[in-house]
Parts: sequence; structure tokens; C-alpha cells
Amino acid sequence: MPPATDTAAAKYTKAEVDKHQHQSGFRLLTLSTNALLSRVALADHARHSIDLQYYIFADDMTGHLLMQHLLAAADRGVRVRMLLDDNNFDDKGHLFEALNAHANIEIRLFNPLQTRNPSIVSRATQFMLEWRRLNRRMHNKSFIVDNTVAIIGGRNIGDPYFDAGSDTHFRDLDVVAIGPVVPQASAAFDTYWNCDASYPLDKLAKTDDSAQRLAAARQILQRDVRAFAQSDYAQSVLDELPDGPTADRRGTWFWGDAELVADQPEKIEASGDVPALRIGPKLKAMLDGAQHEILASTPYFIPGDQGTRHLTSLVQKGMSIRILTNSLASTDETAAHAGYVHYRKDLVEGGVQLYELKPSGGQHQETTALGKSSGISLHAKTIVVDEREVFIGSLNMDQRSKLLNTEMGVIVDSPGLAHAISDFFATATLPSNAFRVTVDPDTRHLVWHAEDDGRPVTYRSDPDASTKRRTEVSFLRLLPIDGLL
Repeated sequence: MPPATDTAAAKYTKAEVDKHQHQSGFRLLTLSTNALLSRVALADHARHSIDLQYYIFADDMTGHLLMQHLLAAADRGVRVRMLLDDNNFDDKGHLFEALNAHANIEIRLFNPLQTRNPSIVSRATQFMLEWRRLNRRMHNKSFIVDNTVAIIGGRNIGDPYFDAGSDTHFRDLDVVAIGPVVPQASAAFDTYWNCDASYPLDKLAKTDDSAQRLAAARQILQRDVRAFAQSDYAQSVLDELPDGPTADRRGTWFWGDAELVADQPEKIEASGDVPALRIGPKLKAMLDGAQHEILASTPYFIPGDQGTRHLTSLVQKGMSIRILTNSLASTDETAAHAGYVHYRKDLVEGGVQLYELKPSGGQHQETTALGKSSGISLHAKTIVVDEREVFIGSLNMDQRSKLLNTEMGVIVDSPGLAHAISDFFATATLPSNAFRVTVDPDTRHLVWHAEDDGRPVTYRSDPDASTKRRTEVSFLRLLPIDGLL
């Protein structure tokens, strides 16, 4: 659809964009609660269309909240399209099937499993039989309303991404965007929506009682959202945001020339590396253009031998490179951490400044089901070059994001936005929040530096990590799995 022109939001954004010809405007969503309610507010203001593309849309409290607002939009006549990756798609309660029965809602699954049997055994069997195809996933994340405003960044839809979960709390970043970059995001969405790997949900999960299920779903969502409104979490949201969410307020935008970058969906079919199908070359050009400083945040950092040599060579030329990633105690993927430790020492000895996020409060890190972390975990994926050029999106700095999954994001030339993300980085890397990794010049062993209750502390092995996690990483690092991480 063409960008809306007849809504209050469209008139406002047009007036703002007209003051900054050919530039796009951005607001940074740092608070998880703000990120949630910004999506709710945008859904409530939609008049014509809502397009969502996500790797995860969870069947949980915040997922149900957003479902209800999407359903209300559809009831108003808004066309709602939801494109979800099938790897984490969970519809045991048939809520997605019910929503798909609405005349104005259509759901498609990307690269789906052939079986809709949700059992672990059934899914595992199919993954073994079709490993090459099913190992490639759609990791993109966008939320586009009326083709005039979009949210792009690293957050999925689910309790852990909005500080509403009981286990992992991800620290993440999104941007609300207006201006020319939004139609670019819509075009990227349409490319995926219409590609051969996207299948209509009703062709995969046929039901004869979908109308009845839609009626039942309305009652379920009303009940769950009523309970949500009475929760401590909802009260904390009100306390943090007394004036309403960012997307619902007039305020300052960061302006700059921007480009929406997205892998082509055909990337999942490529038998080898086809640079023309992926966004990696554009990000490499951005890094190679740096003159003074590179700041990067990534939950999983597996640069490989070539990437390690490239980064350390930039340092040798006088570049300052600082990277924030997860510690063993804060990561939600021990396998990814096992890949990272192969390169950690070479990076530090080569002059790259490494910071690892501490778990919540720096306390001992227990594990939850499936080895996931409990506490704070980094999920933001950002790059800032020379305090001016910015990338924010879904791409992790690992081989999986580079070669296997599809990714997207925005590249923006904006000192204001760069400064805002740099502030996030500076806060996250304070000694009270992160471990600084160095090498002891005498023993040449890694050392972790931080602060505990305001006092400097030093560790000689991965801090705050459980014995189970250490054992997992010791085993996993022996396996030749870097290309899968």
C-alpha cells in the first residue's frame, strides 16, 4: 500500500519529514517497557495496514497483549499481515490459527517444517531429515504501520524482550523510524511476504472450526490482558512512563540519511556464500570507512580467523575498537560462547577492547530449563563508527547471521543517533555492569576486571559462571561447529 496521508500520524510525520528533505527520523527505544508500549500505541493508531516480521512472536503475556491490539486494529478494518519464522512458532493454544481466521488478518510462516506436530521428537526428526534447509532461518525484525512509521531493531515479541519474563531479561535496542526509510522497510517486507519460502498458515494448519476458535480467542485474550493490566509489571510500566510511550508522544527525532538493508530471502537456498544476497558487504564497507573509532554491541561474537585478523589490523593502524558482548554468566547460548572463546585472547592481544556484560547484579548465575540464563543478557546488535554512522538491526556478529540466517537493519548517518547509542554502550560497559577482559602480561592468561559494590575486583576465569556452564563450554569448544553458530 502507498504511505497513508489521511491519518493524524501521517500528517504529523509528513510535516516533520518535510523539514528534513530526503532524511529519515529516528527515536531510540532503550527501555524494554517503552519498546512494548510503542508497538501497542502504533497498532492502536493504525488506519490502513500493519506488517510484522519476526523471528519469534511468543505465545505469552506480552504476545497476547499485542495480539489483542492487532485484533482490535483488524476489527477497525486495518489489514494485518504477520510473517513469522517457523523455528520458534508455538501455537499449541491455536491462537494464531484463530487470528488467521479474521478476514483482515493473514499469517504466513517462513521456511516451515512439514509437520505441525509440536512434539520435540517430531521436530527433531524432521530437522535431522532436512537439516540443510531447516538450519536456515529468518531472523528479521520489523513492525510497520500505514507505511509511514516503523520499528526496526533487535527485539522479538515475547516476555524476555520487554522485561516481563521470570527468567532471562534481554537488554536490547530498537528505533522508531519515519521518513524515506519506511517505504524501504515495506518493500523488504513484501519481498519476504511473496517469496517461495513463505507459506500461508491456513495451508499448513487447516481447521474447520476457525470461526469458533476466533470467538474463543477473543475471550482468552480479553481475560489475559485484563490479568496483565492488574499485574505488578503493568504498574511498573505506568510508573516509568507517566506520559505515555515514545511512539505516542511528540518529541525530538534524530535525523540523517538512512538506508534499510536486508538480506535477500534466497540467501537460505544458496549452496555457498553469495555476497550479493546478504548485507555483510555493506557493513564491512561501513567498518572499513572508519577513521578513529568503532563501537559494537552483539550478544554472540564469533569473528572467525579472518575477522579477528581484520579487526586487529585496524587497531594496528590506530583505530580504537571496543566491543560489548555477553559473558559466560549472561549468555543465553553456551554454544555461541564456546565459539567466541576461540578468538577472545587473540582479539585482546591484538588491541581490541572487549567487554562482557555481567549478569543481574553480578550475582552467581544459575541456569534455567535448556541451559538458558536467568538474569540480564545482552541482545542488542549495533555498530557506531566515528561517532556518526550507525547500524542497528537483527544481525549478530557470527557466522550464522553472516551465512545461514536472513537479517536486516538500518544504516544511518546521524551524529545524534550515534551519540545516543554510544551513551547506551558507555553505561553498559561501566565496571559495575560489565567485565573488561585483558591479558596478564606475565602469565599471558585472560583476566576479567570489574567493580563489586564500588570495589575493584579481578577474576582469573569466567566470572559468576556455574560449573555446569563451564563444563558445557569446555566440551563444545572441542567440536568443529563454528560454521553453525
